[in-house]
Amino acid sequence: MTKQMFKIFFLKNRIIILIIFILFFIYFFSLPKEILKNPNSTLIEDKNGNLLGAKISDDGQWRFPHNKEINKKFENCILEFEDAYFYYHFGVNPVSLFRAFFQNIKANKIVSGASTIPMQVIRMHRRKERTISEKIIEIIMAIFLELSYSKKEILAIYSSNAPFGGNVVGLDAASWRYFGRSQKQLSWAENALLAVLPNAPSLIHLGKNRNKLLQKRNKLLEKLQKNGIIDSTTLILSKAEKIPEKPFSLPQIAPHLLTEIYKKHKGERIKTTLDINLQKNVNNIVEKYKNIFSHNEIFNIAVLVLDVESGNILSYVGNTKDNKKRHNNDVNIINSPRSTGSILKPFLFAASLEDGLFLENSLIKDIPTNYAGYSPKNFYKNFDGMVPASESLSRSLNVPAVRMLKNYGFERFYDLMKKLKMSTLNYPASHYGLSLILGGAEGKLEEITGIYADFARILNHYTKYNGVYFKDDFKKPNFFYKKNGKNLKKNFFDIKNKEENSIIGAASIYLTFKSLLEVNRPSSESSWKIYNSYRKIAWKTGTSYGFRDAWAVGTTAKFTVGIWVGNADGEGRPNLTGISYASPILFDVFKLLPKSNWFSIPYDDMKEIEICRKSGYKASEICDVKDKTFIQKSGLKTPLCPYHKLLHLDSTEQFRVNSECENINKIVHKSYFILPTVCEWFYKKKNPFYKSLPPFRKDCSGILENKSMEIIYPKKLNNVYIPVDLDGKKSEIVFSIAHKNENIKIFWHLDEKFIGTTQYIHQFGINAKKGNHILTLVDENGETLKKKININY
Repeated sequence: MTKQMFKIFFLKNRIIILIIFILFFIYFFSLPKEILKNPNSTLIEDKNGNLLGAKISDDGQWRFPHNKEINKKFENCILEFEDAYFYYHFGVNPVSLFRAFFQNIKANKIVSGASTIPMQVIRMHRRKERTISEKIIEIIMAIFLELSYSKKEILAIYSSNAPFGGNVVGLDAASWRYFGRSQKQLSWAENALLAVLPNAPSLIHLGKNRNKLLQKRNKLLEKLQKNGIIDSTTLILSKAEKIPEKPFSLPQIAPHLLTEIYKKHKGERIKTTLDINLQKNVNNIVEKYKNIFSHNEIFNIAVLVLDVESGNILSYVGNTKDNKKRHNNDVNIINSPRSTGSILKPFLFAASLEDGLFLENSLIKDIPTNYAGYSPKNFYKNFDGMVPASESLSRSLNVPAVRMLKNYGFERFYDLMKKLKMSTLNYPASHYGLSLILGGAEGKLEEITGIYADFARILNHYTKYNGVYFKDDFKKPNFFYKKNGKNLKKNFFDIKNKEENSIIGAASIYLTFKSLLEVNRPSSESSWKIYNSYRKIAWKTGTSYGFRDAWAVGTTAKFTVGIWVGNADGEGRPNLTGISYASPILFDVFKLLPKSNWFSIPYDDMKEIEICRKSGYKASEICDVKDKTFIQKSGLKTPLCPYHKLLHLDSTEQFRVNSECENINKIVHKSYFILPTVCEWFYKKKNPFYKSLPPFRKDCSGILENKSMEIIYPKKLNNVYIPVDLDGKKSEIVFSIAHKNENIKIFWHLDEKFIGTTQYIHQFGINAKKGNHILTLVDENGETLKKKININY
């Protein structure tokens, strides 16, 4: 192509060529969508923005996520030191450039770079060698930066990414590392010190050239005073401040929550619902008890505090602290499955009330029990015979709980816990069976505490919103702070959010909490009812088999607290129980929380009826003492009192008679409270005022009397196993008998052969050949009990 042809081509296409050149220029110098994209440290803050903890970034730098807010003191300091005309230039300061140009020529070396803050941002972004060509690129890109961002945004980018010595990057990280607090809390002297560090962070920092660093800081302070930014008094006081000796460790106030958040939000600044003051106080409580419990080689504690209304987590202590990490202290117990012990009993109690299986104080059997080889035992290995349902819960009796589960159905209870969002039931219901209620399953502290809070929320809202249930009353505990949460009233009166019925009704929950109010508190709280200053708390403990897990969960109308104590490796320790170890922590934590009123009674879900005072059932016509009380509406379908019988007595009221042996006009008709034989045998040991059934008068002895004897153990007589000793010899099986009259003699016969006599304690060891036998028991009144038994080895 000739020059003439090129000239013609250029003239004809000069606009296109100019556009291409401009596009190329823009492309080469344009900024990426995200400038200074570096790995950040992960931060968590409390609900007020206070730093709870930080985890270093992947590149080993303490570089906090971008913060668009800069305190005014630092802004004044950094602009006076680095770029006094920042708000007046367009990314480049021409005066400074020309001055630097002549200074460098005169010195025959680079003594001044004349870099503005936008130019420094570009330099940090490009990370290239400092050459003249690179300086030109920085100038051009700084102008583009000014066109793309506001002055405040550019200053924030610089402050978040400037080097401050060592592995500290950004103002926020420097504030915490050098002064142990937020940039908003720094003094003039501290801000001035940070402002001079990015100028030469590798040459001047806390570890070396401290005098030079102090001189630069003071020189900047003098400049601030000279320009009228600070007064002379502030200057004197600021120059008197010492520079820090060494970096501070970053806060680790909620380390296990930080680790939890880090899994899904690495490199982010997450604002949580925690309260830093409460968190610190709970940490102190945990540390105190850790030091006490360690004497029994118990090393791990977890605490969770929830706000009932929102479901927000206010305090999160996943484990104890140990710098040497000797006891699995990194394990987050709050999210770890642990054996539940008795902590699920209130849910079964509430579900049974809701199902109308019994009333709050209906008598429940507490006697030796065997279901297909499963024989639950109470903690203290004794029996009450009969016990009010509420008392069985408050005393955490195991046998009544298992009988309750048998009646309710362990498959139904399994499904209920699934609906309540218990995620740790990983096997079919048949795997757990009746042991489900006594720690046969595992649960997480977060989920179980959350269910207690859900129950409290349901009850609160039911009474507050005139008998309405809501779908979102069941919610997972939350630690993410939401500045603009849902409008509760609008949400609650949204038809889509309403429910006609709840999984568990308000009345059943209230009666359950009422029972839990009576749980015996630890010794330090034993007199709580005497003082008005003490608060009402519905609470429950749990202890797993082998003393491996100690639980305590309590709730008021406003707060729910969950505690776990034990060893993360599962090692059991003597006397590691919920009442001894977890409950003292529970009540100490509640003392940190504001008091709240007790739950309002949900009358709309209740009905007032007459109750038999002795049995706790709906009163029948022959119940001698009746009380009016409010029950759950579902309780209306429970039966009338089955334990009151109308007896026919002689005029002395000491013997039973009937029309065949007594004049009808002389017969006294009297209501008697009568329990089944085995139940009575245990019941009257703890209830001395219980009256046994009067005997028949001698002249009425031919009348069939209710049986007075019953075999307590073994229950399965068709398959009685006799154990074999280590030497191979047969041992014996001990039979236990209950008799209404403890003092009576019982004569024992096996296969019509007399084998012995018992009195007071009716237990007898039998060693017989394998096969079928007839056991006959005769008391001294002539009453006979005959049973067929099958012996196996």
